[in-house]
Amino acid sequence: MTTGFASKGVGEAQRRFAMSNAPLMPKATAVWLLDNTALTFDQVADFTKMHPLEIRAIADGDAAQGIKGMDPISNGQLTREEIEKAERNPDARLRLQESKVVLPPQPKRKGPRYTPVSRRHERPSAILWLLRNHPELKDAQIMRLVGTTKSTIASVRDRTHWNTSSLTPIDPVTLGLCSQIELDFEVARAAKEKPIDAAYGGATLLPASETTKKDEFEGAEKSSDDLNVDAVFAKLKTLGGKKQEQEEE
Repeated sequence: MTTGFASKGVGEAQRRFAMSNAPLMPKATAVWLLDNTALTFDQVADFTKMHPLEIRAIADGDAAQGIKGMDPISNGQLTREEIEKAERNPDARLRLQESKVVLPPQPKRKGPRYTPVSRRHERPSAILWLLRNHPELKDAQIMRLVGTTKSTIASVRDRTHWNTSSLTPIDPVTLGLCSQIELDFEVARAAKEKPIDAAYGGATLLPASETTKKDEFEGAEKSSDDLNVDAVFAKLKTLGGKKQEQEEE
């Protein structure tokens, strides 16, 4: 009893999973279904996971012009019987057939990232940018980001590259060699493994102890000057009084 419910649940999950996936080349499949079947716009839209208005536009010739229809029966995504059943019942919905061919998982390749030929001449500029702006990155990380070799990185770093005089640092994200997420991940990983030493960051404020001492010194010097001025004026007054007394005599 429990096994039956479990198998039924698994079958329902598989059915929902199949219905939730769109067929290969949805627009081309929609073109073929509109040209070769009597299915409604809603049925075609539900199967291809497209909007009914877009299906109507394809039928009117306003969209998908020049797209060749793809037969979903020949590639095993639909059966003729299911299409005929849906044609007789407008409320029926087509179900995407599960592939009977199980492809083995592709092993993850190890090595440098593949870079298109049109972008390969831009890699030294990206390497120069990474070396200047993120010196904490290891050579292996730069190789993953840019898809280059260790010898190329060394030649750019040592300025022995054949095109050193013409190289300009350019962000690899701008060049399309890697994504911003990949760059941020490698930078954060390098910073975690090897924190950057704190370098001189320009003029900074003096500590409070220094500024306080300076103020006290200036205050003491100022007060001593005031005392000296007062003493001078007092002496002048004394001299003036003595001079007046001598004249009166």
